[in-house]
Amino acid sequence: MANLLGLLRLRVVRGINLAYRDATGSDPYVVVRMGNQKLKTSVKKNNVNPVWNEDLTLTVSDPIQPIKLKVYDKDTFSRDDKMGDAEIDIEPFVEAVRMNLSGLMNDTIIRALCPSRLNCFADESTIVWRDGKIVQDIVVRLRNVESGELELQLVWISLPGAAAF
Repeated sequence: MANLLGLLRLRVVRGINLAYRDATGSDPYVVVRMGNQKLKTSVKKNNVNPVWNEDLTLTVSDPIQPIKLKVYDKDTFSRDDKMGDAEIDIEPFVEAVRMNLSGLMNDTIIRALCPSRLNCFADESTIVWRDGKIVQDIVVRLRNVESGELELQLVWISLPGAAAF
């Protein structure tokens, strides 16, 4: 049995310049997977720059799994079209949580992660201390598609009685 470490709140903030899959745009939604967990956002009708601001909560256990994101275009009469995908390695984020920090000034940067061939970051992503929590703001560039980015935020939620780090 895997050790439960805590909860990860993934806020799907918005999509930027998503691909057109219909004549007038797309009806996008995001599917989030981590291990055997699967969650999804609502569908945003006819919008290639959708704003979701939806919080999805994932349980994090050892061994740590990456977050896999897939964007789809909702279709009524046919299979939903793929609009790209991305993957986020949450290991650096969990490492920051494991540092057991407290009492830092708001927005203290714990770690900065640069875009590389090994990740899907569109920009530098910082892990910061904000309002007593570990927070990471991320913009991912979608793969396997002509255009599109997702703006996301990770927030760690500690669980009383979860496995000690």
